[in-house]
Amino acid sequence: MNPYDLLFRHVATRVPAELTHRVGVTALRAATPLLGEAGRPGAPVEAMGLEFANPLGVAAGYDKDAEGVRGLARLGFGAVEVGTVTARPQPGNPRPRLFRLPADRALVNRMGFNNAGADVVAARLAAVRARGAGAVVGVNIGRSKTATDAVADYRYSARVLGPHADYVVVNVSSPNTPGLRDLQGVDALEPLLAAVRSEVGATPLLVKITADLDDDGVDAVADLAVAQGLDGIVATNTTVARAGLASPPDVVSAAGSGGLSGAPLVEPARAVLARLRERVGDRLTLVSVGGIDSGAEARARLDAGATLVQAYTGFVYGGPAWPRRVLEELT
Repeated sequence: MNPYDLLFRHVATRVPAELTHRVGVTALRAATPLLGEAGRPGAPVEAMGLEFANPLGVAAGYDKDAEGVRGLARLGFGAVEVGTVTARPQPGNPRPRLFRLPADRALVNRMGFNNAGADVVAARLAAVRARGAGAVVGVNIGRSKTATDAVADYRYSARVLGPHADYVVVNVSSPNTPGLRDLQGVDALEPLLAAVRSEVGATPLLVKITADLDDDGVDAVADLAVAQGLDGIVATNTTVARAGLASPPDVVSAAGSGGLSGAPLVEPARAVLARLRERVGDRLTLVSVGGIDSGAEARARLDAGATLVQAYTGFVYGGPAWPRRVLEELT
């Protein structure tokens, strides 16, 4: 067992999960100058007109407010997806709202898009890019909880953040904002994507979907993405399902509602990826996320048709050395 595993098991698990995360992001930001500019393992990937140093990225949710982009790049990630960012600042849902299920190497979150808002994040990204981000930077945008006009809300975020992003992801798949998943329906999604595209112009545009869509829903989103000329699909977000967990029922019940991430998503995420690749062929970039915790799993997704992969929970459980370890295994 490596030192991080010991620290995680005997110290971190005794501290509330959100506090541990906050400490981790703060420490990463402070340590960035000490990490150096060491080269990253892994082969470069060209996708969406961008060059990624390697196919491994940080999924949205880890660096919500663009505080740790340069540090994450120096840990080895080829891309950092910031967010989810909303048009206006919002505190998110009441705490506690982030829980560990160690027996499943999983997390349950009902964060509710807590973030500093588009204007603040845009200013931070401008500063990051002026110094050199060190990685491809994506921005994941979502609907403000209080927004009455979803299209206008996304449009504002796209307008403010688009100029500072290498790519933009429209998040319509978090289970923690009431009504958000309804936007995955084609009738609602079509005008939303068209509005965002009008704001971001030629910047690559993707949509992020949930593992909980049925096959018809996946097909419908895939067809719409192709028809609207999107650049890709990120699959998948967290799931509200709780079947087959190793954690005791009382532990799962105590975590409560919210999105489940980590190892339990492996099979659902693989299934959605396979469905998407069959549907769209090579017309879209597919970014696979959900349960990736090793180089072997990353390789399985790439072999199954993903162009890029992302991780969040695997990184939380694996620690700061995890990205390079995964990339070395992948190579």
